[in-house]
Amino acid sequence: MPKLPYYHVDAFAERPFTGNQAAVMPLESWPDDDLLRAIGEENNFAETAFYLPDQSSEADYELRWFTPTDEIRLCGHATLASGHILLTENPDLERVRFRTRKAGILEVWREGDGYAVALPAIVAEPATLPEAEAALGKKPVATYRHPDHYNVFLYETAEDVLNLDPDIRALGALGDDSFTVTAPGKDTDVISRVFVPGAGVDEDSVTGSAHSVLTPFWAKRLGRDSFTAFQASKRGGYLSCRLDGDRAILIGDCVTVVEGSFTIT
Repeated sequence: MPKLPYYHVDAFAERPFTGNQAAVMPLESWPDDDLLRAIGEENNFAETAFYLPDQSSEADYELRWFTPTDEIRLCGHATLASGHILLTENPDLERVRFRTRKAGILEVWREGDGYAVALPAIVAEPATLPEAEAALGKKPVATYRHPDHYNVFLYETAEDVLNLDPDIRALGALGDDSFTVTAPGKDTDVISRVFVPGAGVDEDSVTGSAHSVLTPFWAKRLGRDSFTAFQASKRGGYLSCRLDGDRAILIGDCVTVVEGSFTIT
């Protein structure tokens, strides 16, 4: 029975049991996608990250992410977690570059006591999404959308975001879109919650890809390139966001909770 290395990492977390959980699994070659999907379902985290040495000259590693049901286009917290594992195991390295299939080259490096991950800055445009707004249970101040299935709903206060009780089944029926609700924060500049039920994640804990949309969104609204953010899930997580040209830089820490092996029959 082959065994694969396995790490359970809490990303955007300063201590265990906070932030967003990711499974990180180094590979030597790509197995069938059905096996990767089955491992993602077995792990039952928002994402399982798989990486292996990149055979091109573009990056150090090739990286893919699976939810319990699907391969996804972009994942920030599992990329941060993968960088954390590689930089922890290679203390002389300062940064690592990942080649992805749909999100281009992503990079993780040491910053302060934690890490920074560079994601593409995704700009959402004003939109009308009445079905999603109805499913959220409270009409937002404004709605925005990017064609890569990212939706942002702006609310007036942090309490509006905290008190939302969306119809998860209705949101899931709209496809594998990401539904991000956001407002000015309390102890941070920005607060948010993220729902992706169509991809098997009813409410995500701390979502890097959503903050790749929120970074240019709030940088424009706040009139500055950096701000602090809190994702108000049950586990919760804090991060710092910085807009750098066409990149959203997200800064946070990671904690390795479990290290072992995954047995494949």
